[in-house]
Amino acid sequence: MTAPTADPQAGQAVKAADRAHVFHSWSAQGLIDPLAVAGAEGSYFWDYDGNRYLDFSSQLVNTNIGHQHPKVVAAIQEQAGKLCTVAPGFAVDVRSEAARLVAERTPGDLDKIFFTNGGAEAVENAVRMARVHTGRPKVLSAYRSYHGATAAAINLTGEPRRWASDTGTAGVVHFFGPYPYRSNFHAESEEQEGERALEHLEQLIAFEGPQSIAALILETVVGTAGVLLPPPGYLAGVREICDRHGIVFILDEVMAGFGRTGRWFALDHYGVTPDLLTFAKGVNSGYVPLGGVAISGEIAATFDRRPYPGGLTYSGHPLACASAVATMNTMAEEGIVENAARIGETVLGPGLREIAGRHPSVGEVRGTGVFWALELVKDAETREPLVPYNASGEANAPMAAFAAACKKRGLWPFVNMNRTHVVPPCTISETEAKDGLAALDAALAVADEHATA
Repeated sequence: MTAPTADPQAGQAVKAADRAHVFHSWSAQGLIDPLAVAGAEGSYFWDYDGNRYLDFSSQLVNTNIGHQHPKVVAAIQEQAGKLCTVAPGFAVDVRSEAARLVAERTPGDLDKIFFTNGGAEAVENAVRMARVHTGRPKVLSAYRSYHGATAAAINLTGEPRRWASDTGTAGVVHFFGPYPYRSNFHAESEEQEGERALEHLEQLIAFEGPQSIAALILETVVGTAGVLLPPPGYLAGVREICDRHGIVFILDEVMAGFGRTGRWFALDHYGVTPDLLTFAKGVNSGYVPLGGVAISGEIAATFDRRPYPGGLTYSGHPLACASAVATMNTMAEEGIVENAARIGETVLGPGLREIAGRHPSVGEVRGTGVFWALELVKDAETREPLVPYNASGEANAPMAAFAAACKKRGLWPFVNMNRTHVVPPCTISETEAKDGLAALDAALAVADEHATA
């Protein structure tokens, strides 16, 4: 591990240039104070003051292979010396190999890969494929979801980041997916939650008119909106409904894919094959922007004689594909997916449940692999959230204080609404995971101050 060297003056210069010229996403520009990052390695990154942080966020839940993995860095360097860029219309060895390696891991006949620059573009193109394939306009998505910030993807998104861009004219209809801890269906068991969520979906489709619906998109495991694992049988039920009505079933594995849940894809836990699968993030840990759509044979055949109406200048960019090839090969060679499963089963799961027993602010622990969430509450009996839905400013003060307590202890958390997500790299060691849990345990004392004991 490279030891961080303090250089506050350099950090101040970086910060000053950022504040002068960089416009940040999802932020009120005058209210933010971005950390100036000097470097990163493995499960850690550090600032110019010499403070090192254990990355329990994997940045944006994407550095699955950890920071600066030498094999991936070397692959990018080698490809840059060979061929930096070429238009997407050419056949290129590294692009073909990246597509082959993805297709090798997808289920069924999801064997054709359309490359994009990230997850939102993957969703955009999956929806476009479904609409052209079916000739129908509408797309269904869940309220508790995030699918990206581009035009169609942001309308498909269910959580509040959609609101400012939602014109109500994008042909999107939202529904409630299963969420046993906060059931919209008054369910008394996980099984009942799944059954009633499927009944709700059936009714919504009937009222919308199945003949008008092109696609239904779900995150296999809901990510930013709560790390919500589907109840047993739910995804299979959705698959059956889609088949019955000729609706294209899209699974969004942008966050859940490539080891995050302890499997190559989260769908591997559930035995369900979609018609289209979107991916990004973990496919190359974001070392170079890359995403894509894995396409079934039936949908791919739609475009055998009919041009696909879409494309991207940087689709299948050689540097991005080289990093993806190196990532997938390295994950296989080093047992990184298996490590994520083991750490989740033996360290994170048991450790988080033990922590929950000590803290009145923890209402529920849920997750798998290196994909976990703690639901923080004011009252464990009523399940009142620690902060209101979509809170900001003073209303969000308890969560802000909790996040600050984590950082003070050298832990960088992923915090969203009333939850903290535990989403370290898939490469995290047992010792690092335990260190992170200890810091989290201590920081939760701050959340407890706002909870009813």
